[in-house]
Amino acid sequence: MTIQSTNTRDLMGLSKKEYDLILHLLGRNPNDTELGIFSVMWSEHCSYKSSKKWLKKLPVEGSHVIQGPGENAGVVDIGDGLAVVFKIESHNHPSFIEPFQGAATGVGGILRDVFTMGARPIANLNALRFGSIENEKTRHLLGGVVAGIGGYGNCVGVPTVGGEINFDPSYNGNILVNAMTVGVAKKDKIFYSAAAGIDLPVVYVGSKTGRDGIHGATMASAEFADDSSEKRPTVQVGDPFTEKLLLEACLELMETDAIIAIQDMGAAGLTSSSVEMASKGGVGIQLNMNLVPRREASMTTYEIMLSESQERMLMVLKPDQEETARKIFKKWDLDFSVIGSTNNTGYLTLLENGKTTAHIPIDPLVSAAPEYDRDWTIASSTKIGNKVSPPSSINEALLTLIGSPDLCSRHWVWEQYDHMVMADTIIRPGADAALVRVHGTKKGIAMTTDCTPRYVKSNPIEGGKQAVAEAWRNITSVGAKPLAITNNLNFGNPEKPSIMGQLVGSIKGMSEACKAFNCPVVSGNVSLYNETNNEAILPTPVIGCVGLIEDIEKSITLDFKATEETIFVIGKTYGWLGCSAYQKLFSNISDVQPPPVDLIKEKKNGEFVRFLIDNYLLTSCHDISDGGIGVALAEMSIAGGIGAIINTSENIPIHNWLFGEDQGRYIIASNDPNSIITFAEQYDIEIELIGKTVETTLTLPGDGPIPVSELKAAHERWLPEYMGTV
Repeated sequence: MTIQSTNTRDLMGLSKKEYDLILHLLGRNPNDTELGIFSVMWSEHCSYKSSKKWLKKLPVEGSHVIQGPGENAGVVDIGDGLAVVFKIESHNHPSFIEPFQGAATGVGGILRDVFTMGARPIANLNALRFGSIENEKTRHLLGGVVAGIGGYGNCVGVPTVGGEINFDPSYNGNILVNAMTVGVAKKDKIFYSAAAGIDLPVVYVGSKTGRDGIHGATMASAEFADDSSEKRPTVQVGDPFTEKLLLEACLELMETDAIIAIQDMGAAGLTSSSVEMASKGGVGIQLNMNLVPRREASMTTYEIMLSESQERMLMVLKPDQEETARKIFKKWDLDFSVIGSTNNTGYLTLLENGKTTAHIPIDPLVSAAPEYDRDWTIASSTKIGNKVSPPSSINEALLTLIGSPDLCSRHWVWEQYDHMVMADTIIRPGADAALVRVHGTKKGIAMTTDCTPRYVKSNPIEGGKQAVAEAWRNITSVGAKPLAITNNLNFGNPEKPSIMGQLVGSIKGMSEACKAFNCPVVSGNVSLYNETNNEAILPTPVIGCVGLIEDIEKSITLDFKATEETIFVIGKTYGWLGCSAYQKLFSNISDVQPPPVDLIKEKKNGEFVRFLIDNYLLTSCHDISDGGIGVALAEMSIAGGIGAIINTSENIPIHNWLFGEDQGRYIIASNDPNSIITFAEQYDIEIELIGKTVETTLTLPGDGPIPVSELKAAHERWLPEYMGTV
């Protein structure tokens, strides 16, 4: 298969310049299979060609880091010979086309990234963004995505313990489905993907290869248009029961000494897994397409190499361990086939029916992939926007906020997830962070996902800082020490300087925050071209953060526990309403600055809160974020069924004080207020005593008491009504 003309050839998503580079590297015209391989390997999804220049600026090293970016997942040390393995990844485009399978296979893919490293998954999380609630597709997409996440995770038997959901018209044509998995492994049994060694068997395990998902990586590297629903064939179909068998078989084999390298067949399937393993190991690789387990015998080399069928792994084994591995995978009723071997040629060579169907130098597929220094402009709002009219009723404003689509209860979602399977979930969904026990120990792993896209839109640098800071606060709020983050950078078309500026700015902000908190980035994913008909999504750099608490008995939750406890706000309240949830709901003001992030005070306040928790001085703790103090207090009252009487001495308008979103703050409750005040003075912490807990009503400044039951009803009403389940 040769090319007649570059002007008439379908370049499979490659630019003319990129295609000409391929001609130069090969010294000849590629055939269709070779061009397809270059297309997926040089796609934005696989090569990070628009972002890798900037990703290199993120801090990736730290005292706890065992493995940073570059492997299937990041790894951090948690002591006692154990490590936490985690990563977040997107499945945005497939989930818009087919929400159930797109979301389900997103969960399956991230699970494989984690157990490929030798870790048993202990928890799943997600970060979801949908379009306007008035959009005709939103309800269908939300229902399908939640069902897909729940269906896959529940069947595999890994608890889904946390996440976030937001709505905005910018996601009407391009929803976001980011899936995160956290696992635990033995520190000395971490597995990597470098296929080092010559004449080693290359082994395919798992499900058979089908025609689903072909060119999925290329599709994920392009904008959508009105005909995107016609791309259904590129969406994979998942089988969680096979995934469970694959997980157990891999972990069993990992107890032996058989594996030299292992790689999940994710984006770009057999192509990316074989090429990346060979590249990292500095070897060549030859594969026989006739030996690849297939659903249909008529599949071509092109289809086999570009398929993204699910539940598959590629391994390089020690030659004397083939039978050991074969017996394990046959026991688990999975396909097992030696499909090739490593060599010293430096080439990817594909054979079909005894003939060579592709012969490509491996290094250019990886190292020669384009790296673009795209034009960028960081556009930030300049207006402060804090002067928003007060509401006619404080209580009505609070009820409106806690019942709004972005701030209402997600119970309708959580009840579809099994968050207690494995019996180690300590703090369930709905808290600042989830907490999962490390099985058989007192250790707990705290985990969360966070991002405030409207902040990033208004100021990419401050928004990037805030995303990290809020995730850091959420981990801190349950008593855990944040260790490291994974990120999922969701943006529009990077070829537009304004969009590229959002990406650059948010990375600058994230980098600054990660350095300030000693909380490095160990894994992640970039998802670009998230726009439809030239309309980009809000910039959404999701942060997934994990933390460690040595003794789960010291962990704390947000719910008020008893009456007559004293309530404080840690951190200074200025009443910043610009870019707030209150401003979004109650004013026409837009394009204003988000609240600034003081990283020094963030760290200082957070460390003080952890000190109080570690010394058993708090009964409740909740970080202050969307909706400010008012919404945080309502959430604490609803969770515990206990109210409060609140006052303030701050000389600012009541609605600014209640609903402003100043950063670096926490609400805490204690039955030992004198110690809190003493330690706050000792450590020079800004603190305000704002009230006491009472039985059944919440009384805010400027209004009368409101029953906690009324708050709860307003908080839990919207989502079930919207989905038509009440």
